[in-house]
Amino acid sequence: MAKIKRAKISPDLTPLIDVVFILLIFFMVTSVFKTQELALDLNLASSSSNILKKQPKDISIELSQSKLALDGKIISISQLTTNITKIDNKTIVLFRIDENVKYKRFIEILDILKKYNFDNINLITKKLD
Repeated sequence: MAKIKRAKISPDLTPLIDVVFILLIFFMVTSVFKTQELALDLNLASSSSNILKKQPKDISIELSQSKLALDGKIISISQLTTNITKIDNKTIVLFRIDENVKYKRFIEILDILKKYNFDNINLITKKLD
């Protein structure tokens, strides 16, 4: 009696690979790339100088006429004082200020930063066209 050779049955992987690539493309296109957390919609003053990019260790303060935000979270001035005490004073502070903010309000925040020896303060502007 002769042995009957059976053909090996193997699944076709081409459709599986196609589905995986389609899912990969879908997730890449629909994902949100987190660039910078901004809590306030500010109208920044214009400048011709280079614009700084936020590094992970930097803190960001946003100031509008009525609101204040620290690293993308709206807070009060008393909460700013509390949060600033927990941060190393060698940290770079990126300060975004609406162009319509009263000078007195801006100085109030600067006084808090100076009180806790934050010396590296950068004012962020939008680039002139």
